[in-house]
Amino acid sequence: MSAISNLTIPDLLHARAQADPEREALIVHGGGSGAFGARPGSLTFAEWDRGAAEVARGLAGRGVGRGDRVGLVFGNGDWIDYAVAFCGVTAAGAVAVPLSDRLAEAEIDAALAHCGAATVLRPGDLPLGGGAEPKAARPGDVAQILLTSGTTGRPKGVAATHANLTFGHGGRRRPFAHSAHLAHAFPIGTNAGQTMLVTALSAHPATVTLPRFTPGRFAALIEEYHAGTVFLVPAMAVELLAAGVQDRHDLSCVRLLGSAAAPLPAPVAERLCTAFPRAAIVNYYTSTESYPAQTIMMYDPDRPGSVGQAVGGGTVKIATAAGEPVPAGVTGEVWLRSPAAPRAYWADERGSREVFRDGWVRMGDLGRLDEEGYLYLVDRESDVIKSGAFKVSTLHVEETAHECPGVREAAAFGVPHPTLGMSVALALVGSVTPQELRLFLADRLAPHERPARVVLMDALPRNHAGKVDKRLLREGAR
Repeated sequence: MSAISNLTIPDLLHARAQADPEREALIVHGGGSGAFGARPGSLTFAEWDRGAAEVARGLAGRGVGRGDRVGLVFGNGDWIDYAVAFCGVTAAGAVAVPLSDRLAEAEIDAALAHCGAATVLRPGDLPLGGGAEPKAARPGDVAQILLTSGTTGRPKGVAATHANLTFGHGGRRRPFAHSAHLAHAFPIGTNAGQTMLVTALSAHPATVTLPRFTPGRFAALIEEYHAGTVFLVPAMAVELLAAGVQDRHDLSCVRLLGSAAAPLPAPVAERLCTAFPRAAIVNYYTSTESYPAQTIMMYDPDRPGSVGQAVGGGTVKIATAAGEPVPAGVTGEVWLRSPAAPRAYWADERGSREVFRDGWVRMGDLGRLDEEGYLYLVDRESDVIKSGAFKVSTLHVEETAHECPGVREAAAFGVPHPTLGMSVALALVGSVTPQELRLFLADRLAPHERPARVVLMDALPRNHAGKVDKRLLREGAR
């Protein structure tokens, strides 16, 4: 297969439907079947292909054609109808704009306006047939516009072509062949969720998810389907461990447990090794802008803070803001590059020029590479706390706090200080007291890294992608 894919999303789906027509592709455990699927909560590849073709013709009948943007507002219980709608939109040559129905209506309206989406599809409102056969999409056509998480500013639309989305798919090898089922709980409208959707088109296992994540339900799903591959975000991992699901469910079926969308603290990864005794715990580092460029790290106690090496023909470098590489061991900006067709911001040429350069993507993170090419993140560039003459890594503070017994979750952030400019604050979820935590950290953190303020919370504020919203933490601490 060439470096740049010559396939489209409809190509992938149609080829899989021809090869495995009656094989289950998607399962929503406890979810309704919606408009598609002969079995409740299940969709075969043949049903997926037929449904997508019907939606494409229905959109053509509504006058939707190549390049038109179509909003897709669906909830996690609607994965089957959503998958059919997404592939139907791309089969019509149009551009899908995936959005979670958990977003506020104002956020949905702003996203649709930004992308210029004149048509919006929701559950129960899918056009079926009635139009002429749409013109086929081309690999270089934009297939989706995905909104960023917005943790460091207003969400931006990231455009990806068919060639970008299908890169690495369509070969004879079926990924995750060790599994009959792949379980995940990623929300619709996120890069992780979209990755699972496209993966379902080419992977060996059927993809199974559930309408709403709870630790007990997700563990029961893993056990019932004997899932060999599991994907989650770190927040879900923390909830699974806190609930002690490994004491009530047999999780020995899992061979690969992947964590994505946010850094996985090493203490959490270590506890996952015990809860999932036969699984490789793997951390995936990427972004909506850079995918499929990514680094992958199987948890290694000898490299507890690393997010791994670049894979899939990609490259990682540490460089200046101008893109000039810096030596191993020196902290700088993290840049990723993939051989796939690159992404770009939608209707934002200035923003694209700042982030996307000659195939490289500025990740917005600070990090360093060791002599063997392993990447270590220092912090989000926007999260670094400048306290007096020092720069404090919030990731380092959080990682150290997670080592304290009784800490379930920790998020460090900066708050104003009258003389230092900024000082460290720590939002904490768990059974430990602020006094106990400060005592634990006293000889583990430098004076300028120790939290001047500890805020006890029932839960950390997160966006719909599962990432901690530090802007809300900063605003709440004022």
